[in-house]
Amino acid sequence: MSHGTEANEPTQATEPTRTLEAAKAASAAEGHEATGANETIDAAEGPGTSEATDTAGAADAPTDTRVLVLGGGYAGVMAANRLTRQPGVTVTLVNPRPDFVQRIRLHQLVAGTGEAVIPYREVLGERVDLVVGSADRIDAPERAVRLTDGTVLGYDHLVYAVGSGGAEPSVPGAAEHAHTVTGLEEARRLREALGAVPAGAGVTVVGGGATGIETAAELAGTGRPVSLVCGPLLGPSLHPRTRRTVARRLARLGVTVLAGPGARAAEVTADSVRLDDGRVLPAAVTVWTAGFGVPDLAVRSGLRTDALGRLLTDETLTSVDDERIVAAGDSAAPSGIPFRMSCQAAVQLGPQAAETVLHRIAGTAPRNAEVGFLTLCVSLGRRAGILQLTARDDSPRGLHVGGRTGALLKELICSAVPRQLSYEGRKPGARDAWFKDPARGELLAAGTGSGRE
Repeated sequence: MSHGTEANEPTQATEPTRTLEAAKAASAAEGHEATGANETIDAAEGPGTSEATDTAGAADAPTDTRVLVLGGGYAGVMAANRLTRQPGVTVTLVNPRPDFVQRIRLHQLVAGTGEAVIPYREVLGERVDLVVGSADRIDAPERAVRLTDGTVLGYDHLVYAVGSGGAEPSVPGAAEHAHTVTGLEEARRLREALGAVPAGAGVTVVGGGATGIETAAELAGTGRPVSLVCGPLLGPSLHPRTRRTVARRLARLGVTVLAGPGARAAEVTADSVRLDDGRVLPAAVTVWTAGFGVPDLAVRSGLRTDALGRLLTDETLTSVDDERIVAAGDSAAPSGIPFRMSCQAAVQLGPQAAETVLHRIAGTAPRNAEVGFLTLCVSLGRRAGILQLTARDDSPRGLHVGGRTGALLKELICSAVPRQLSYEGRKPGARDAWFKDPARGELLAAGTGSGRE
């Protein structure tokens, strides 16, 4: 989804602390959880194209160095797996649930058209220990993390990869009456709500970004009547030509698209959504996809963040407050100029955050992180999709692939993500090159980022 990557972020714990072996046994006993959002990644297992990441300095790391990774989403898993390439490092991943969530498939879980849960044994390296729990506070001076169940985990270095979730809506009634698709539990509650109303009852999706488009299309593809409230513009991140393709497909699916002046949600009730211009849309179920936020763990821990709460770092992904803390994924704000919340950025940032840690351990200078975008993928139900080419700075290009071919490419990319995570677990460090955005230097020179004390 232009969505943030879920991040399997540390939220309220629901299970006792367990190791990876215990999680494996539980997954085997329980089986896959049933059913399954939108992102694109770079090449699934091969190297990227651009400057090579210097990994030479990390080979002389001392033994018995403890690295704690908070958050088991795309960035967290990639970071944890990469860290295992150093034999003297003990890697522990903390996550609130014992399974990996494919956030880019949560809209499918909601509609009942796919799965979104994968056992961690399929994506984590064998040397990564899994602790099922939720971080309550980071005590940086003591190099310790307190979990919500009272457990205290010490560390020598910490990777902050707690991800993102839905932003608290400010529209009256939205928090009380609307559902979200930003996390596994939220998606399951939405699916239950849809199952409790007649199949012909209207659903209103608020938010015209990729998450809203995918959710509306997926639900409409199952035969539900859907309205999509976009605000001023459908798909703001899309090129105009791509936007027209998306609009045509939504129309074929029967989705009523409301965009332009007055098409902002002004109030949500139990059975309707009122727009700015006074129109009232019947809504047996309302889905809120407008905006993303991040957990407030860094703020609660006294670490500096940007205005949204992402951990403020330098370009090596190192916290501006503590060189033993690095950040990756949606919850990182390098130089106060964060990358788009996405799986595509997370799978690039995770390994590079790990490399920064390994360089710190070895006493060598880490390199600046490099992230470059390639495409934006949006599914439009099971039979169509679009793959829009982008510049390295994520700006849209005029070329896209649509229709069934677009759907096939989107599915191939989504299917490749777990393989990419698993490959890093089997062969940590095999990829040593990253895509680069030449325009980032200009942003940094302009000083457009801002942090919050």
